[in-house]
Amino acid sequence: MKITQNFTVNYHYEVLFTRGLFAPANPLLRDLLRKETNNKSIKLGVVIDTGLLDYQPDLIDKIKNYIANAPELTLVETPLIVLGGEPVKNETNELIKTLEFINNAKIDRHSFLIAIGGGAVLDMVGFAAAIGHRGIRHIRIPTTVLSQNDSGVGVKNSINFFDKKNFLGSFAPPYAVINDFEFLNTLTERDWRSGMSEAVKVALIKDAHFFNWIETNALALNQRDIVAMEKLIFDCAALHVAHISTNGDPFEMGSSRPLDFGHWAAHKLEQLTQFEVKHGEAVAIGLALDLAYAVQSKFIDLVTFDRIYQVLINLGFDLFHPLLLDAEGTSINPELIKGLEEFREHLGGVLTITMIEQIGAKFDVHSINIEQLNLAAIQLSQKKKLHAN
Repeated sequence: MKITQNFTVNYHYEVLFTRGLFAPANPLLRDLLRKETNNKSIKLGVVIDTGLLDYQPDLIDKIKNYIANAPELTLVETPLIVLGGEPVKNETNELIKTLEFINNAKIDRHSFLIAIGGGAVLDMVGFAAAIGHRGIRHIRIPTTVLSQNDSGVGVKNSINFFDKKNFLGSFAPPYAVINDFEFLNTLTERDWRSGMSEAVKVALIKDAHFFNWIETNALALNQRDIVAMEKLIFDCAALHVAHISTNGDPFEMGSSRPLDFGHWAAHKLEQLTQFEVKHGEAVAIGLALDLAYAVQSKFIDLVTFDRIYQVLINLGFDLFHPLLLDAEGTSINPELIKGLEEFREHLGGVLTITMIEQIGAKFDVHSINIEQLNLAAIQLSQKKKLHAN
């Protein structure tokens, strides 16, 4: 005897782009939410990255005034302020605080939870929304380059646990993502730069024309050309969204994750530096390491490597960290190597590392030669010294 259950859930959400989202005359958010009112009041809870308030101290007032102009929308409480950056994911304190906010404000599955902030805050709030009442509709408003072009537009939510990146989490697509380009104006140099590594990553594995454009505009991007950055964010987000919807594995049940190119070392380096190295900075180093390994393994030639390396340098990245090597500086750090095993575990037991054979064309390998990885790390160290001179 058996009963077979089979049903399909169709996920649909939009990634919207605007400027001045909470300006009284901007109808985008109000119109988006009005589609769900059905002549009933809709409750909204808002969670804000504390880092934003350092640069926009009037943000809460803007949100209150904006929502007050839509009588069918109700702001349940004053927005909740949470830590920004990786600390919001490293402990459960902010997650519990957000769940308490959901409970106390009586936010339910007929409400919306809006997260405004960088990728780490969006990850944490999205996870809280996924587990509160078995799923609350959430809207992401990313405020950094990294979250607008990559982490904020996808379907993953998480916090770090057991000293492992993204160990606790969920796949829960947002109701919508709204990228407000005006938030980029207040970013620090590091946060402006950090997200550009994800654009290089996706270009390398999917779109040689996009890489060529980044190469041409690298110095302008480094110098905070906002027009160039808006194009980079839109094109990068489009590639990420297309991959999620068309690669046949949106919830990552398989062992191949092309969008994690450069990430096995990046995740471990973040942890080893107590997250002093930002995610995008670590990804740039992780890409350089994997590309240097690709040279050692004869997957790509040195000319291709040098071309990509120079683009990352022109974007302003430092492509070597002392923790890539052991204390003697003669071989790769054994603590970093543990990242391979943790990556294998994260992939369900089968190690799959994305490599490229040319710009825009990726393939997978299922083992890593440690001796060649040693040579790759040393190569980055030598290039760092050469670049410094």
